[in-house]
Amino acid sequence: MTSEPRFKQAAQRLFEAHQRREPFTPLPAELAPRTAEAAYAIQDAFVALRARERGAIAGYKIALSSAAMRRFVGVENPQAGILLESAFLRSPAEVRAADYQRLLLEFEIAVQMAEDLPAADAPFSRERVAQAVGALMPALELADDRHADYAQLAKHPFELIADNTWNEGVVLGYPVNEWHALDLAAARGCATINGRPVGEGVGGDAMGHPLDSVAWIANHLAAHRRGLLRSDIVITGSLITSKHARAGDLVRFSVEGLGEVELRVD
Repeated sequence: MTSEPRFKQAAQRLFEAHQRREPFTPLPAELAPRTAEAAYAIQDAFVALRARERGAIAGYKIALSSAAMRRFVGVENPQAGILLESAFLRSPAEVRAADYQRLLLEFEIAVQMAEDLPAADAPFSRERVAQAVGALMPALELADDRHADYAQLAKHPFELIADNTWNEGVVLGYPVNEWHALDLAAARGCATINGRPVGEGVGGDAMGHPLDSVAWIANHLAAHRRGLLRSDIVITGSLITSKHARAGDLVRFSVEGLGEVELRVD
């Protein structure tokens, strides 16, 4: 499906729009995805273009993990994105605001896999996923909404998938291997910007449980005849509403039992 010429044309157009730092706008009608499957085919082609400079696939993200955000965008299901090798930074991290059109932060729990979940073994449950997970850590997703008009997203519900759900990076905290005794659904996350609280939530705010998000990703990949692999990182959805970050901001996000992640924006 990815090989269809219009999907590759759509991906090339997206790739060039990013290079030219153009605002996020819907694809032309003749290239726009009309189904989620078409959007994922465009995403694959777009990510392949980016991978030439940004490295191989090293993980996945889940977007629109809350029912409220799905209603806002006008879709029924969460959406998956791909993380490339160069996406990952370790806390404490620094980025330049000038490298993004409009930097958007999400506040998440990240999971590092310790064993493969091959497509042949699907479907996957939370319990099966728990057996395959190695470490957990707090994470800040770096996204770039490219000055998108959010009011228009519901009219083009699959464009976010095609554009790889806006991912531009992830800042990871210190991996915690002894997490099994934690009540992840109840674990509280708190975010501050320049020392001022900007939101809090619990692990269950994204898909009901962080490992349910991982199961969703694993089953999504299996439906496309792919597996979640050992050492892959999955960021499981934001516990707190997204925040725009500006030059001079110091962002901290802590999760009960998992420590803290820090980002400075220059």
